[in-house]
Formats: sequence, structure tokens, C-alpha cells
Amino acid sequence: MTREAHNIPPVYGKDSRVLILGSFPSRKSREDKFFYAHPRNRFWRVISSICEDALPITVKEKRALLLRHGIALWDVCAECDIEASSDAAIRNVIPNDILRLLSETSVKHIFTNGTTANRLYNKLIFPITNIHAIHLPSTSPANAAKTLEALLDEWQTVKPYIL
Repeated sequence: MTREAHNIPPVYGKDSRVLILGSFPSRKSREDKFFYAHPRNRFWRVISSICEDALPITVKEKRALLLRHGIALWDVCAECDIEASSDAAIRNVIPNDILRLLSETSVKHIFTNGTTANRLYNKLIFPITNIHAIHLPSTSPANAAKTLEALLDEWQTVKPYIL
């Protein structure tokens, strides 16, 4: 288990109305320095589908997709002990400053991508923000029990809140 610091800045604009929080970037995302970089993670397919937009390929396209639809993206953990990319191994968390992001945006709705993100948000950040998060199933390839179709169905919950 190693101590890791989050190395990806949040994506948001002053017009962002929705915040999607993961737990902590995967090893691949930390290497690429952008969210959901693992080729088997279904996040970008799910987001582009619910936004009814083209699947983004480059970081620039991914960032533009989020901002165009009023979506802010970050993670709960700023720093933690973790083994590889395992959410189950996350320990000794220092949370990101979500309150700062909220103060610089129009975010009123928070969604968590996966059980670990939801648990950590409720434990570490909800007491500060007092905004209840809506828990969505993880788009990670580790969540093999959920098909892409099932994820798309459950993630439709975000749709009414995006621009």
C-alpha cells in the first residue's frame, strides 16, 4: 500500500450545475492525468449517451463535453493510502475541498460514481456541504456485474439536471 496524492484538477465552470464525484483516480488515470482513462471504464460512454452527445476521445473533447452540459467532475479523495487502483484498499483519506468547488459553481446536485465514492462522500464531505448525493453504480470495469445497458439505465437519473 502506498500513499498517493490526487494529481488531476477538477473540471468545472461557473455554470456547472451537477457534480459527479468518483473516489480516487485509477493508476491509469493518474498516469494520464485525466479522469476515467482506463479504456475499459465506461464513464465516457455513459456520459456521452445521457448527454446525447458524441463520444469524446481526447482530453480536450472530454472536458468540453462536461462543461457544455453543466457537469463538474472530481473525486472525493485528495490523498489516500491505496493499493494499485483498488477502491476497497483506500485508507487514511484526506478529502478534496469540495466546498471551494461548490462556492465557484452553480452546483446544486451531487452524484457519486460507485459505492466507495458514496460512502466516503457521506462520511467526509456531506457533514460540510449538507447536500445529499445520489448514489450511482460504478462505471469501473471492476463492476462487471453491471452491463453497459444497465449502467445507462441507472445513470439516466442525471439527465434532468444537465444543461
